[in-house]
Amino acid sequence: MTTVQTYQFGETADGRPVRGFQLSNDKMEVNVISLGASIQSIRVPDRNGRMTDVCLGFSDVAGYQAQTCFIGAVVGRYANRIGGASFSLNGKTYSLAKNDGVNHLHGGPTGFHTKVWDASVAGETVVFSCQSADMEEGYPGNMTVQVTYALTEAGGLSISYEAESDQDTVCNLTNHAYFNLSGGADDSILLHQMKINADRFTRVDGGAIPTGELPLVEHTPFDFRSFHTIGERIDDENSDLAAVGGYDHNFVIRGEGLREAACVRCEETGIQMRVISDMPGMQFYAGNSLDGSFIGKAGKPYEKRSGFCLETQFFPDTPNHPEFPSCVLKKGVRFASKTVYEFDLF
Repeated sequence: MTTVQTYQFGETADGRPVRGFQLSNDKMEVNVISLGASIQSIRVPDRNGRMTDVCLGFSDVAGYQAQTCFIGAVVGRYANRIGGASFSLNGKTYSLAKNDGVNHLHGGPTGFHTKVWDASVAGETVVFSCQSADMEEGYPGNMTVQVTYALTEAGGLSISYEAESDQDTVCNLTNHAYFNLSGGADDSILLHQMKINADRFTRVDGGAIPTGELPLVEHTPFDFRSFHTIGERIDDENSDLAAVGGYDHNFVIRGEGLREAACVRCEETGIQMRVISDMPGMQFYAGNSLDGSFIGKAGKPYEKRSGFCLETQFFPDTPNHPEFPSCVLKKGVRFASKTVYEFDLF
């Protein structure tokens, strides 16, 4: 059984109240907030029974509004990058905000991560919803989005995404949580062991935009088909790593439907996290751009590679790659997807 408690987390710089919710059961405790529909903390027991916070976050609203790394937030309308900040749909070209060089990233500077979402408790779940107006950040259609957080009996945090638009549009929703299974705010994640169920990854150029190639992971630093530490090959001389300064790539997840995409283990705590998703891709980002500028919940700066992201998604720049699995959301059709971050000991 899950219990849900509500509280006031604070307010934004322009006076918008931000609500907090704590979901807890006999396996874990999770705090989420209405700013960005963000995951603020995930506490699970380590091998000694100590409750350990395994995700990065901030203790107040000011911390979330100051950071620029999307920590913990739901991002959209289009998670990840769109090359040249434009795409064509139904014969019309749409121009988006250029907030990553000449490209568009995570829905733009006023994307879903900046919204204070409507929030409610529905039984044992927390439901966040928001509206995105036609041509907001350049995207067509009035879109309604709903994100539901729930705890599972198996020790998982389930995230269900739903969206609907009154015009054809593109849709790619994910959560940008950063994880560190050691629980240490300033600890490196390079000794974490990772397995990714993917035979191919998405090659990108120096702007992190897909070239369209899907190389095999075999005989490359991207081969996580069996467990390897994150740091084992991250600094190898490899053109794909060099393009973006380390791991920041989409992996083509094997299979369809709800299945395991990845598994990560921390020897220090004995904590294991499985990522279960029905999306075709998953972005593995090793926190290469964290630089100590942002002070986390424990009062310590988040340094380079102190957290990793596993963002379930459509592939980056899919609107400009018709050969990729389609991200088009048709008028009046409901988009739905689910991701579970499941924790236990190994």
